[in-house]
Amino acid sequence: MIIILFAMLFVFIGFGFSIWASMGISGLIYILIRGQFSLNVLASTMVAGVDASSLVAIPFFMLAGELMNRSGITRKLADFAEYFVGRFKGGLAYVAIVVNVIVAGVSGSSVADASAVSSVMLPTMKERGYDRPFAASINAAAAVIGPIVPPSIPMIFIGVISNISIGRLFLGGFVPGLLMAAFLTGAVMLKTRRGSYTVVRKEITAAAMLPVLRDTFFALIAPVIIILGVVLGVVTILEVAVLANLYILLISLFVYRTIRFRDLPKIFADAAVFSTSIMIIFAVVGLYQYIVASEQLGDKLAALITSLNFNSVTFLLAANLFFLFMGCILDAVPVMLIFFPVLLPVAVQLGIDPVHFGVIVVMNLMIGLLTPPIGALLFLEAKIADMQFERLVRAVWPYTAALIAVLLLCTYVPQLVMFVPNLFF
Repeated sequence: MIIILFAMLFVFIGFGFSIWASMGISGLIYILIRGQFSLNVLASTMVAGVDASSLVAIPFFMLAGELMNRSGITRKLADFAEYFVGRFKGGLAYVAIVVNVIVAGVSGSSVADASAVSSVMLPTMKERGYDRPFAASINAAAAVIGPIVPPSIPMIFIGVISNISIGRLFLGGFVPGLLMAAFLTGAVMLKTRRGSYTVVRKEITAAAMLPVLRDTFFALIAPVIIILGVVLGVVTILEVAVLANLYILLISLFVYRTIRFRDLPKIFADAAVFSTSIMIIFAVVGLYQYIVASEQLGDKLAALITSLNFNSVTFLLAANLFFLFMGCILDAVPVMLIFFPVLLPVAVQLGIDPVHFGVIVVMNLMIGLLTPPIGALLFLEAKIADMQFERLVRAVWPYTAALIAVLLLCTYVPQLVMFVPNLFF
């Protein structure tokens, strides 16, 4: 029956239904076929799926990303990064990586980061003579860092459905996120050895740096507020998100003066619409989780893994392959919300730390955003860059390989994930 459930899900997706509609309709049909559940389950489980106070932080992080993009803060951060790394060959590619790391400390969403950074970087890279596939592919790959570096919307998902500390999950992604940036930087170095790329040489002196720092100082404070709030534990995740929005709003209105009060209703409305596309998936996943629990899929899967004599090494390898594959064919949100609670008890039984496993799962699914046929980041970048999807798929594979190398490193060297959380908690 579970196979029938997921078969129906893939059929509806194949017919072009959205993820949330496919899940909702297949879940409803499953209930009708099974005949053992009341239709009241449909409403109650959907309400339960979004009944968590931590989820309220998601719209606020979405709004923070929208405010940074509309206020021009992303542009200022790009100019700041270019001052330091623009002097290297292929400098704008390094700028894209650095800016994605900084912006990741505010929005927590790869799609939001890609929209904000790529809309700034791609036109500039085109003007400087960068070929379109290279520019689009490095921007898409760098956006994967967004949900790994704290804060992270997928980490909030993981924490809510599994009762793992969201603060520990946030900090668990800190080192992996920086490693992703480092490996992407290495891939860019290999790519730019040949070819001519514009180099921007600016004098690094106190007098020259002062105007740059003065223009970006307030923008750089935003991610610091979020990270310090999480590390020090003085505020909750929701309160951190609200404070970050308040800060960005104040500097946009009164310091940079790039947003006017009459712009706010449109900005809030766009962020709200974007947030509902996530929250509706959370609601229908509540129905799926109820079905999976009723069918005791977790117990059956645990028995299967035990019969196969998996140890922690082989289990993590199998989990990586599974989540990378699922990330190719499904949206990341339903995959983690359905399968993570099923596999977590097995991981714990094998001695794997829940925080380590949670971070690894998020890394897998975010890399899946770069893989066809779904590849949400690829579709977004292809649209922003106005290029064929197939050309972008061919251009992005070296950066996908670099990210997978980081995934394997963090999978089998758990200290890379656990060092920072254990340091502060």
